Amino acid sequence: MNNGIIILDFGSQYNQLIARRIREMEVYSEVIPFNTPLEEILARNPSGIVLSGGPSSVNAENANLVDQRLFDQNIPILGICYGMQLTTHLLGGKVKKGVKGEYGKAKLQIDRTNALLAGVSRFSTVWMSHFDEVETVPEGFVVNANTDVISAISNEARKIYCVQFHPEVSHTEEGSRMIENFVSIICRAPRNWKLSNYIDKTVAEIKQKVGSEKVILGLSGGVDSSVAAVLIHKAIGDQLTCIFVDTGLLRKEEGRKVMENYGEHFHMKIDMVDASERFLKKLQGISDPEEKRKVIGNEFVAVFDEESHKIEGAKFLAQGTIYPDVIESQSVKGPSAVIKSHHNVGGLPEVMNLELLEPLRELFKDEVRKVGEELGIPHHLVMRHPFPGPGLGIRILGAVDEEKVKILQEADDIFIEELYKNKLYEQVSQAFVVLLPVKSVGVMGDERTYEYTAVVRSANTIDFMTATFSKFPWEFLEHVSNRIINEVRGINRVAYDISSKPPATIEWE
Repeated sequence: MNNGIIILDFGSQYNQLIARRIREMEVYSEVIPFNTPLEEILARNPSGIVLSGGPSSVNAENANLVDQRLFDQNIPILGICYGMQLTTHLLGGKVKKGVKGEYGKAKLQIDRTNALLAGVSRFSTVWMSHFDEVETVPEGFVVNANTDVISAISNEARKIYCVQFHPEVSHTEEGSRMIENFVSIICRAPRNWKLSNYIDKTVAEIKQKVGSEKVILGLSGGVDSSVAAVLIHKAIGDQLTCIFVDTGLLRKEEGRKVMENYGEHFHMKIDMVDASERFLKKLQGISDPEEKRKVIGNEFVAVFDEESHKIEGAKFLAQGTIYPDVIESQSVKGPSAVIKSHHNVGGLPEVMNLELLEPLRELFKDEVRKVGEELGIPHHLVMRHPFPGPGLGIRILGAVDEEKVKILQEADDIFIEELYKNKLYEQVSQAFVVLLPVKSVGVMGDERTYEYTAVVRSANTIDFMTATFSKFPWEFLEHVSNRIINEVRGINRVAYDISSKPPATIEWE
């Protein structure tokens, strides 16, 4: 889509957040690698360009740079953090190594306003994350604001605006206004990104691309694959066959719920395969997290491949790929490095020789949820928390067996049920129970017990890059603990994880 805002990726952990903030204004935005050739950037006919933050230094030997002609195209540019240092460096200013850097909240003082800072208070809190700093600005630029360092510069004649802080994060008090000023006032970008239009457009595109051919889709029950399935089914009906593989590592009664929700409610063709014995056999005695992931991923591919060959004449493989997956896969060395090996089960075999169909690849997660609701998927299904591809295989620490899976399924089901019952489920981002390979002594009735320890985990986050533990009422946690210990044979101790990300991750493995 032309006339949107292009974000050049220099490795900032906030790239996706910039794009989402812009899309919330109904303006199309996309993230592309910083070294995309200038001709390709211009071919998109952007209304504006954002140079993102990034971890490297412009003074480094192999610094991430852009074609300097980018600044001569009369296209509005917003440089954020590294983007400000890059602009300064390429246009003749000087960037120096900071004495101590700035990380976290800082107090911004605006001394000279401009179109980007219009309507912003003279003093406000901003979010910093940098070590290098601008020492002298390029010719034709003025300093607009300071913290302990030069923090906003501009050359309004050339439509170039730069800030040292991150306006896209919620910690920057008036960041939304700044982004709105850039997108709406400076770029005058068209507001043509509407999800209802997206559904109609995508259904038409699927019909045209698929024609009368058959499509296979791996349905997991998660949000992305479910929305993709319903969207494709809306376009081509029974030409779509979904394969649902029960790995034996799913939530309690997940298979039954998927068949009810999507087979019966949406009348979709679903081939359900119970492969739990196969997976548990392959996992026997394996404790290493990465090895568990690899075994689960490889076995999933094998099962899916076997089942797909039973569907004669299929030409397309549909996947619930969403835009963050696209951004991460297209990033060049350095940018957007993300620890994400547990999110997806594994790549499907190339020998399948099927053409890919990815109807959600332009959407962020929150947009996928909105599309799901527009398609009539029940709200509670659309709002489900993320569930890792390897499933309970990485929520059971150490070796996995059938007994531990059943214990964890029961404990996890109680926790999730109580979250719904207390109207807390949608207030948190991801919640689950972990089973530890640790037994401890307990007393139940008049008997001493020696059983497993479970850990309840719940995190709140905006972008899953950082997260804090959910601050539940003590009474709620006590009730959950009591229910798990009283109702689940095999657990006699429950702990609550109060670590944040970083330094911890949300999942334990």
